[in-house]
Parts: sequence; C-alpha cells; structure tokens
Amino acid sequence: MALPPYMTTGQRIWHYAFKVIAVGLFIFLLFPLLTIIPLSFNAGEFLYYPLKGLSLRWYDAFFSSPEWWRAMKNSAIIGFFATILATVLGTIAAVGINRADFPGKQFLLGLLISPMMIPLVITALSLYLFYARLGMNDTYIGLILAHAILGMPFVLITVSATLQSFNTNLIRAGASLGASPAKVFFDIIMPNIAPGIASGAMFAFATSLDEVVVVLFVAGPDHRTLPRQMFTGIREQLSPTILAAATVLIVIAGLFMLVLEWLNRRNEKFAGPMETKG
Repeated sequence: MALPPYMTTGQRIWHYAFKVIAVGLFIFLLFPLLTIIPLSFNAGEFLYYPLKGLSLRWYDAFFSSPEWWRAMKNSAIIGFFATILATVLGTIAAVGINRADFPGKQFLLGLLISPMMIPLVITALSLYLFYARLGMNDTYIGLILAHAILGMPFVLITVSATLQSFNTNLIRAGASLGASPAKVFFDIIMPNIAPGIASGAMFAFATSLDEVVVVLFVAGPDHRTLPRQMFTGIREQLSPTILAAATVLIVIAGLFMLVLEWLNRRNEKFAGPMETKG
C-alpha cells in the first residue's frame, strides 16, 4: 500500500520503523511457541535441539494414553458446561447492567469482573474453603461452577461492548407492537448481540481449557484436566508427550483466534448499517 504523498521524510521513517518494531515484538511473543511445536515432532526422548529426527511417536503416545484421554474428556466436559453457565449468566448481567441505571452500578460491575483481576491462588483457596463446607471438592459440579465464575467476566465484557452499538429504539418498537420482554430479548436483542455472546463464550471456554491453579485446589484424582495432567507430567516425568499436548492446545487456541477474528469482522460489518440507520 502506497504511502500518502503529503507525509514528511520523518513520518515515512517512523512508519517503516513502527512496522519493524511490531513485527519484532510479534516474533518475540511467538518464539516460545515456535520452539515447542518442532520439539513435539522430535524422534528423541529428550527436549533439546538439534532434533534427533522427525516422528509422530509422541502424538501417538498422547492419543493412545488412557490418562491423557481422561484428562481431555474432563477438560471437554467441564469446559462445555462451564461455558454454557458463564455465557447465560454473563449475558443476563450485561443486558441488565446496560439497560438499568441505579446507584452502585459501577461497584456491581467491578464486583462481577473481579474474578479476572484477583490472583488465581486467592480465588482457588477461597473456593477450596467454601467447597469444603458444602462437600463440593473433588466433584464435577464444583469444577464447573469454579470455571464458570472465571469465565463469566469475559462474557460480561464482550456482550457489554456489543450492546454499546445496539439501537435501543428496536426494543421500544418491539414493545409497542405487543411483544413480551422475553420475546423482545430472544427475537430482537439476542440476534443483534450474538457475535458478542459467541466471542465471550469462546473466551470462557479458552479460560476453562487453560486453567490449572483452581483445579489443583478443588479437583480430585479422577477430575484431572489437560493442564493439570501436563503440570503433573512436568513434575513427575518430563516427556515430549507434554509438548504434543501443548501443541494440541496451541492449535485449539489458534482456531479460537481465527473464529474470534471472523466474528469481529462480521460484527463490524453488521454494526455499520445499524449505526447508519440509527
């Protein structure tokens, strides 16, 4: 893309320098991933370069291991139900907070997003002590609720951001035509904020899939998730199988990022005509 002719020499130099800096930072952030992925294809049994050859033996060990499969199953079950719960609660909270104006609104908002600001160790210890009184440690329900608490703020933030561009006149129009509040929400509000809900749901699922601190406190031996299995493997037996599992997580995260980018672009294209009409 050609630069505008009115740019000075200094502006042109800064333009290209900024691009070089941005690319350098991008490579710096991705460098750990770029070292992990090739090692997962190493034919040797030790984690070092140069590679002893290329092999899929560690992926075979990962996908054929009952322990790793149980960890993947646990992560999928917990992540799925935690995402549903976090999405429902986060969406309801976002719609309620954005439509209402009451004293203490900002305090309530800060309270709802506090799980993403408080150190995870504090959250995990608090949940452990709370669950101990209720007998919910070492249970799927306890882990699902804990992961839903951690993922709900992401849904709240993304849905709230989507609601900023929502035309509230549509709600009044639906109510004036006799639609009930529930029908207005499902037929008018929800289709318009669907990209924000989907983005928040993926953030919530990614948070659950990546979480290990809370799992270490409240999960039992039969509820090991994939990150906890990786953490245990690093402590007990350092094997390239862990790198195969890490690569699988990286691929999943990459797919999430692609879907999120697609949703953001779709939301921008949809929001443009809505703002014009508003």
